[in-house]
Amino acid sequence: MGNRLNNKVALITGGAAGFGKGTAAVFAREGAKVYISDINKEGGEKVAEELGINFLEHDVTDADRWQEVIEEIKTNENQLNVLVNNAGIGYMGDVEGTTNEAWDMVHKVDLDSVFYGCKYALPLMRDSGNGSIINISSISGIVAGHNFTAYNSAKAAVRHLSKSVALHCARTTKLVRCNSVHPVFARTEILEALLNDTSSDMLAKLEKQIPVRKLAEIEDIANALLFLASDESKMITGTEIVIDGGLSAQ
Repeated sequence: MGNRLNNKVALITGGAAGFGKGTAAVFAREGAKVYISDINKEGGEKVAEELGINFLEHDVTDADRWQEVIEEIKTNENQLNVLVNNAGIGYMGDVEGTTNEAWDMVHKVDLDSVFYGCKYALPLMRDSGNGSIINISSISGIVAGHNFTAYNSAKAAVRHLSKSVALHCARTTKLVRCNSVHPVFARTEILEALLNDTSSDMLAKLEKQIPVRKLAEIEDIANALLFLASDESKMITGTEIVIDGGLSAQ
């Protein structure tokens, strides 16, 4: 057990799997009181029991439920120091092939939920004295692809939204920060689902795009989030952490 997050309360959305689950494990190990939320009740409860943390059922596209989740944490802990807006979905489709329904859903889950999280968590984080909002974007929010139209759009918007939130926090709080994180392709459930729907050589094609020639591991992202959640990064706000194995350097 470490102590980099001692006395901090953290909320991680989409905590039932992938980056959320991995980050929850790291945060708990480093001393945080961790809440995960997810629309997947069964999966979330299983992770919470496994890690000895707290679970809240949560549809992140529901603004009212966001307010209830924050209020429950306030009632239980009277503070919130770290918010990781991690919940998200993937979707492959070019501009003509993307349905209107898919466009709306991707933006609701990947963008609107981040707005709600920042908006409704900020008052409690301000009252808690210091804090770190970490918004999970993607390398797809920086480097576009022809067949990720909706996903590119939503993740790029998260990057700029995070900057706006950071500037607002700098004006209205003592030390609440906001940054975005941009992982390259990693072995998560979202990627596995996309690979299942595409040709068998898609994995090799993805790895070939990355200069270090391998996908990211969940722990690569979780360790970066730990740094941003801790006081070690107290002067880092309004920027992006790119974890892409050199992809965007090309």
